[in-house]
Amino acid sequence: MTAAVIRSTGLWTPEESISNAELVESFNAYVEKYNAAHAAEIERGEVEALQPSSIEFVEKASGIKSRYVVNKSGILDTDRMVPDIPERADEELSVLAEIGVNACRDALERAGKTADDVDGVIVAASNMQRAYPAMAVEIQDALGIEDGFGFDMNVACSSATFGIQAAADMIAAGNARAILVVNPEICSGHLNWRDRDSHFIFGDVATAILLERDDLGDGGWSIIGTRLKTKFSNNIRNNFGFLNRAERRTGDNKPIQNGAPKDDKLFVQEGRKVFKEVVPMVSEMIRDHMTELGLEPDDMKRVWLHQANINMNLMIAKKVFGRDAGGEDAPTILDEYANTSSAGSIIAFHRHSDDLAPGDKGVICSFGAGYSAGTVFVEKLG
Repeated sequence: MTAAVIRSTGLWTPEESISNAELVESFNAYVEKYNAAHAAEIERGEVEALQPSSIEFVEKASGIKSRYVVNKSGILDTDRMVPDIPERADEELSVLAEIGVNACRDALERAGKTADDVDGVIVAASNMQRAYPAMAVEIQDALGIEDGFGFDMNVACSSATFGIQAAADMIAAGNARAILVVNPEICSGHLNWRDRDSHFIFGDVATAILLERDDLGDGGWSIIGTRLKTKFSNNIRNNFGFLNRAERRTGDNKPIQNGAPKDDKLFVQEGRKVFKEVVPMVSEMIRDHMTELGLEPDDMKRVWLHQANINMNLMIAKKVFGRDAGGEDAPTILDEYANTSSAGSIIAFHRHSDDLAPGDKGVICSFGAGYSAGTVFVEKLG
């Protein structure tokens, strides 16, 4: 068996960004419009009035200050509040595949590789544009990988680490020379921008990780160990799917919940429960994996955590290092990118790993709906 290494990563960032000030202004305008339109029902107690948001609330709750999106105008339009992404013909490259290809090309260029060096593509993401054909196969075709394979997988926010282990195992088993794990996330499409408790959470982005047989190049990161964990929970959920249309009854008038059609089946979560349950689960998982690998906190140079909530990350980092940690020890991109689901820990790794020296060690860690969690311990190569 031959070991796999992370040779490089790639990042594609949308051109448009929404600040908290812009987002809150739009949301509060919608709240004012909604409450005015339902004033009589609110007064009779038949409908609950919506509450405004604020910049202070958003930043205290999450640490998020802005987010990149594939379309800004549609989200901020109070008559729409959904990104405006025109449908493409089947003969055109799909939106999700397009942003994934951009991230892949960045990863290949950074490694000095071409598509001819790659045998497989795994799209590991939360938000798939369609059921089939697989986006991975479309990306494979767009990159020009003639003799290879591609498949999609979804483990919500942990998809990237699960994809890394799958790719590393296939390379080690001799089934591929190199595999691109791609995380294209258009999270703005499944977010209820009319919901005060979650309208600020997500952003859009695409990342890619190039894993390669260790004897086919130089540089990058050796994989010391990987571990995956799942535990079922309904505290983070998205019920959108092809069976939704089978649930409707004749005369269904699409009732409204929180200002959005009920059958949109958007992202929902019990944030406080998630915080309370996920922080100890992930902290224990990292520490147990460190012990298994013979690593002490002082051996760890950096943790690249899933970027969902700054308070969660600070608590997890403190438990990993046994001291207050943040900044250089546990870099954040959450303030600029918001939660980008599977891509978050990869963005942090991509932007905050080049400064480490050969022999430095760290862990890429994801966690999210499922619950799911993954750890990938790495060491910088010379």
